[in-house]
This record gives sequence, C-alpha cells and structure tokens, in this order.
Amino acid sequence: MSDLARRIAQGSGAEPADLVIRDVRLLDLLTGELLPGDIAICGERIVGTLERYEGARVIEGRGRIAVPGFVDTHLHVESSLLTPAELARCVLPRGVTTLICDPHEIANVLGVEGIAWMLAWAEVLPLDLRVQLSSCVPATAFETAGARLEAADLLPLLAHPKALGLAEVMNFPGVLARDPGLLAKLEAFAGRPIDGHCPLLSGKALCGYAAAGIRSEHEATGPAEALEKLRKGFQVLVREGSVSKDLHALAPLISADTSPFLAFCTDDRNPLDVEEEGHLDFLVRAAIRAGAPAHHVYRVASWSGARAFGLADRGFLAPGRRADIVLLDDLETCAVSQVIVGGRLAEEALAGLGPGPAPVGRASVRLRRLLPADFRMPAPAAASLPVIGVIPGKIITERLLATPPRRDGVLLADPEADLAKVAVIERHGKNGNIGKGFVKGFGLREGAIASSVGHDSHNLTVVGVEDAAMALAANRVAELGGGFVVATAERVVAELALPIAGLVSDRTFAEVTLALRRLRAAARELGCRLPEPFLQVSFLPLPVIPHLKITDMGLFDVDRFELVRL
Repeated sequence: MSDLARRIAQGSGAEPADLVIRDVRLLDLLTGELLPGDIAICGERIVGTLERYEGARVIEGRGRIAVPGFVDTHLHVESSLLTPAELARCVLPRGVTTLICDPHEIANVLGVEGIAWMLAWAEVLPLDLRVQLSSCVPATAFETAGARLEAADLLPLLAHPKALGLAEVMNFPGVLARDPGLLAKLEAFAGRPIDGHCPLLSGKALCGYAAAGIRSEHEATGPAEALEKLRKGFQVLVREGSVSKDLHALAPLISADTSPFLAFCTDDRNPLDVEEEGHLDFLVRAAIRAGAPAHHVYRVASWSGARAFGLADRGFLAPGRRADIVLLDDLETCAVSQVIVGGRLAEEALAGLGPGPAPVGRASVRLRRLLPADFRMPAPAAASLPVIGVIPGKIITERLLATPPRRDGVLLADPEADLAKVAVIERHGKNGNIGKGFVKGFGLREGAIASSVGHDSHNLTVVGVEDAAMALAANRVAELGGGFVVATAERVVAELALPIAGLVSDRTFAEVTLALRRLRAAARELGCRLPEPFLQVSFLPLPVIPHLKITDMGLFDVDRFELVRL
C-alpha cells in the first residue's frame, strides 16, 4: 500500500499501527482537559488519538501526559557554541523537536558557505531544523564582516527543502529608509515567513516596518511594547536566552486571547544554562510558575509557533500531524519523561546520528600579532567621554558619560570606578581596524577577557583593565582559531577553543560546559560580576541594539545610527 493508504488503514483500525503509545492523558490545547486514550503512529505521522489501538510496537504510557513537541521559533545554533549534532543531543531529550534557526553568525564570517553548512546539517538531524536565510550580512555598514550577502546570493538557497524564509531583519533603520538592498530581499521573500527585529520601535515607525511584510518579532522586553506589536500584527516571540531574559516581564500576557499570537524562543542560550535550567522546558516551567494557564503555555510552546512559521503539520496531537510527542511525568513542572520525534524514540534517533558535514571555517581568524601599544587610547580634548553601560541580563546598553584617568597623553582604565577598556579588532583579514572605547559594568579589577564571538560581524572583542592582558588574551584567541580567553598580564587563566568559524566548538556538550564553568570562575576571580560575561561581551559590538555599542570602526550611537566622533 501507499503511505497514504497505510495511514488511513492504521488510523481507522483496519491494520495495527506501526507504534502505539498506550494509556496516556492527552493535553487538549483547546480546553486544557487531560483526555485518556492511545496515540497511534504510522511512520512519522500520528494517525489516531483518544481511541484504543493495537500496534506492532507499544510504548506503555502508564497515565503520563502527552503534549506536542516544542518549537523554538528563533535561535542561533552557533550561540550554543555546539555543532548542530551536539545541540540536538542536548535539547531533543528536553522535548524540543523543531528548531527555527538564523545562521547569520556563521554567515557573517563565511557567507553562503556557512548557510550551506547549516542546511546540510538540517538534512541529517533527527529533530527538524528549519533555516531562515540571513537577511543582514553584515547587519550595518558601520562594521567589517567576513562576507556580504545580497538577495541574489540568498535566492538559490531558497529551493532547499529545509529553507523556510527570511531571517530577522535587524537593520530596521534601513527598512524605514527604504534601502534598495533590503527592499530587494523583502520583495524576493514576499509570501514566505519574514522574521523581525526592532527593539523599542513604536508608533508610525513600527507601522512602516510591519508594512514591509515582517510578521514576527522577538525584541519586546516589556508588556506595553509587546502589546503594541501584537496589535500591529506581529507574532511576538517571547524570548528567554542567556543574556536577554524577557519571560518574566511578558508571561502575564499569556492568556486564551493572546496565546495564538505568541510563541517561545531562546535566541542565544548557552550550554551551561541548558544544563542547569533547561531549554524550552525551562520557559514552560517558568511561565506556568508566573501564573499563566498551563494549556495556554503549552499552546505557545508548540502550535502557536508552528502556525506562525507555516508549519501546519505539527504542534497539535491529532491524526495527520507529525508525530512529535513529549511524554511528561508532571504538567506544571514540565517534567519530560520521554520524547518521540518524527515517529521515532528520541534516544534511538540520536543513536543513529552520524558524523555529519565536515567542519568549515577553521582558519577564519586572520590578524597580525597584537601588542599592548595597540590598546592605547590618546586622550581627547574633552574630559568626559561617552561610555557603554552594560545592563546585566539585557543586550540593550546605556549611553553613559565618564572621565577616565589620563597619564602621558593617554586614557587609562579605572578598576575602582568599574571602568574598563573595550576594543573590537577586525579579524577577517580585510583592514586590521581596531575600534576602542570604555565600558562600565564588568567589575574587572585586573586582566582581560577576549572573544571571537561578537554579534553580528564576529570580530574579536576584548574587555580589560591592562593593555598587556588585553594583548595576551586577544593573541591567544587567534592562536586557538577563535574562542574565549581569560588572561592576566602574565598568563592565560582559562580558555575554550571555537575553531569552526571562530564560533563553534568541535567538542562535546559535556566538554564545552566544563570549559565554560572554568571560564566563568576565572572571570569571577578577576572581579567580573556578570553572570554571563562572554555573552555580554559578544553583544557589545551589535550596532542594531540601543543605545551605545562599539564596532571595529569605533563607538556607535544606535539611536542616531552613526559613529561617535570623540
């Protein structure tokens, strides 16, 4: 029989199902009821629910609760620091069966080659990885990226079965200014899912942005901002990453009325947070704990996000839908017991995962050896200077004024005033730019921390209070082929190599988490008080998030969308 005929036969009970999950309580996303019965599966599809079925293979549900597999509607795989295979091993057992990713981190380093690598991984992973094609490579003209992608570069990739639409359109000033290159991309992807990114945008400007056909947005950080975006037609993606933590503020919005128009995403979530707290299962737990009704939360975690991105075959446990099923021991705490993905047990699907595509971008850090003198900053005439103010748990930064101490005509860091130097070094081998400034909020008393992860152009970023330590840390990152480094003026204290495009480790989840713990402890020993210092470093060069940032070209005023002239 054809696959269709087999599904009909098994669903109607004329033949035993390939797989039966017996005696579960199915969470009804419509009413919140827990309905007893079996789930019958043929191949990768559910063919029967709420009835009694026989199957060639049976999983005993024993009264466990069945909910749809979770959909992460916006993330950057590279921000996990893991290969797609290691990320799947990490999140699939936690109930995440669909990931919608934007590979613009690796695309900003390697261009089409980076996106093609992600698409190749999407073909072999046991969970469903869908790829939004990166819209902003580079994000702005005020930084040096490793690549530049226009509409003509993206269109050939759109034919790939795992390509979904256009990824977050970060350059919202460019949209409002009707930049021809951005308009060409928006027109080319019309009718496909187009993801947004417009922090704090409101009023007529938000209307203009929505008029471009952009339908989802994950930068709302408060209820008023989220409500305006909902009312103007956006699917609001409630984000809880490792730095950007918006769930607590937005959870009160989750209701019967709003849940179809919300979804969950992680954006940038590192392995330590996944190990210690969870992934989307953590968002579900936290939202329920905040008082949101459970079945509305599970709707947001599955059906709502799938529908928003045109994935109508999942997110609901019903005949004909994809067999992505999470079995829970407890609904309120989202205690995941077992996962079925595409009709297969997750552990069996992961066991069959091969080595996958070969790593790319192993020689992507191209810069000369740096000297302490490279980090000296001549003192300008003005006494007070604009300084980046870090806000823990946010990627938005403040524009502060400070008066750094001076000696022999150069500016110095001031650990007592929590004033550190920050430098962004072009690392793609194009011009050798070094943008320099000051940042407040790291708490460093000595040494430096350096990273080749610097959203979104991914130049090398160093924060430190000693020029010698900054040079040592930056040079070690280059020697590793990319990575994270904590150093004093005399020695490297902790490190993690990220040799795949300077963004991703070739090690296991367990090895990466161990290295991150050592880095976190080392940064704390130097005085850093931020819970996630490297993620905070990585967002300092992001010139599309208010208010003051820094790129390899210098300090950048996001509100005015121009470089700061000292």
